[in-house]
Amino acid sequence: MSDRLNLALVGAGFWGGNLARNFHALGVLKIICDASEEALSSSAEKYPEISTTISFSDVLARHDIDAVVISAPAELHHSLARDALLAGKHVFVEKPLAMNVREGEDLVRLAHESGKILFVGHVLQYHPAIKAIKRLLNQGKLGRLQYIYSNRLNLGKFRREENILWSFAPHDISVILSLVKEEPVYVYAKGSNILHPKIADSTLTHLKFSSGVDAHIFVSWLHPFKEQKLVVIGDRQMVVFDDVAPVEKKLTLYPYSIQWGEGAPIPNKEDGVPLDLSEEWEEPLGLECRAFLDAITGSPNLTDGEEGLRVLKVLEQAQTKMDHPDKEPVEKNYFAHATCVVDSDCEIGTGTKIWHFSHILKNSKIGTQVNIGQNVTIGPNAVVGNRVKIQNNVSVYEGVILEDDVFCGPSCVFTNVENPRSAVSRKHAFKKTLIKKGATLGANATIRCGITIGSHAFIGAGAMVTRDVPDHALVYGNPAVQKGWACHCGGKLNDRFQCEECSSTLEHLANK
Repeated sequence: MSDRLNLALVGAGFWGGNLARNFHALGVLKIICDASEEALSSSAEKYPEISTTISFSDVLARHDIDAVVISAPAELHHSLARDALLAGKHVFVEKPLAMNVREGEDLVRLAHESGKILFVGHVLQYHPAIKAIKRLLNQGKLGRLQYIYSNRLNLGKFRREENILWSFAPHDISVILSLVKEEPVYVYAKGSNILHPKIADSTLTHLKFSSGVDAHIFVSWLHPFKEQKLVVIGDRQMVVFDDVAPVEKKLTLYPYSIQWGEGAPIPNKEDGVPLDLSEEWEEPLGLECRAFLDAITGSPNLTDGEEGLRVLKVLEQAQTKMDHPDKEPVEKNYFAHATCVVDSDCEIGTGTKIWHFSHILKNSKIGTQVNIGQNVTIGPNAVVGNRVKIQNNVSVYEGVILEDDVFCGPSCVFTNVENPRSAVSRKHAFKKTLIKKGATLGANATIRCGITIGSHAFIGAGAMVTRDVPDHALVYGNPAVQKGWACHCGGKLNDRFQCEECSSTLEHLANK
């Protein structure tokens, strides 16, 4: 493997030392970079054949370095990972991916644009015990997933660049999201600041999911002994993962049943059954390091940037609740992909789906069961009705109104100003464009601002529409002209105004 990949490690501290040990064993470690001469000296003693440097820019300038592993303080993750991606390197960045969602989105976008691997150090995802729990769930042995809770407690290591939530909780959030297989609709968190008035020492985070699963995460660095437990409860059995226990006792399955008597639940308790992991045991960090190398060569990336971004969104929501405890959390009843951005004060209806790299700007109103494709921008102040479908690469600007059941084909174009100039602000001159119920806009169609597209009208692909379009009109060409009539179903009407597809007759169009 060393013949086809060379790797640089940035950060030779405690955890960086563990990464160095594993990547060195894999034969890919080429250079170690750290601002501390003492840390570099210690690394050189352990690995005399490995180069060391204090210059990160020198690392990025080296053409023989294919990948960079970042184990620096969390506040530096974004800047270091960004520079590495821009330099054309694959990136492994320790948790958290960044210190806010905006920075995380930036890294995901850069990785996507550069075609490089962005890998996040959520090491528990590679733990044999977590893999075993996923097997139990997938095989149905736990039954329907109901509740998850985790404790991650220790005395220290105290930090000043991040609080306990950002230091300890990312691992548990990552695992819980992977077990539930959805993002939470509700996030609540409460913290205690004991040693420092602005840095939480312990936090309790509550996640609720649309499937009905609840989860609690308790983390603290003010605990007299180390405790790392994850409890996963199904309606048939529960399993406990104790990462501090010996390998043969790390995972325990508890068969149980709940019966009802006199209107109250009665538990039937049974002894736990240890699930010995000895035969499949490997150091989780070693498995994670191999997974990064495998991802570079084309294998699935379990903890990619998008997975890290999902964790980051939960962390940011939890931190917001801790910072503003009196503000009631809003339950999200729509799906938003990890890479999309939804600004504040937007109204988004139940069942709506927003996909990769889309942006919903402030004060936009989006109805129910809307499907918004990739790289779509809506707003600010735009209005989208119910059951609308907006395909990839569409921008719905302020002043554009899409009524219910409108279809916007890929890369169709709206405008909102007739005579735009880069140097002249014409926000006062925005014109209203109305797309009425059930209309279809074909791929790459361009709609001039200030016009109305009638209900169930059908605009052909590539059309340049410069004037109002009647209800049910079939319009295409450049400039677009009416070529016939379209049915509610989208089929073309014949001379008798009968649909060639569904046989419906729209006689009222004869008088138009």
